Amino acid sequence: MSDFQYLHTMIRVRSLDESVKFYTELLGMKELRRNDVPDGKYTLAFVGYGDEASHTVLELTYNYGVDSYDQGTAFGHLALGVPDIYGAVEKLRAAGVKITREPGPVKFGKTVIAFIEDPNGYKIELIERK
Repeated sequence: MSDFQYLHTMIRVRSLDESVKFYTELLGMKELRRNDVPDGKYTLAFVGYGDEASHTVLELTYNYGVDSYDQGTAFGHLALGVPDIYGAVEKLRAAGVKITREPGPVKFGKTVIAFIEDPNGYKIELIERK
């Protein structure tokens, strides 16, 4: 179906400001838009590396008054490409980001990856792409 386009992935967050800061200041995304819905008791912030017309983005959903979520076992991770994985991990570590897998090749392969966690515990795979 060539009429389909992947628009965004939504994750629920316990602190919208903390999450936006993580994705923009530490991972280099831009906050593209924010939509506060008081009647629905939630706020959405869309972040990404480019405009929504031509890039897939991340939707951060904050539900008023909810400060924790059970992530379950179905969600895996987000993946971001980086040109220098070792340098990126050191900068993130210095900023206090939790590194859950140090950079290195995948098992039985040559691709170099690492894993970090965002402030909500979501796993993010970094993949070196030179």
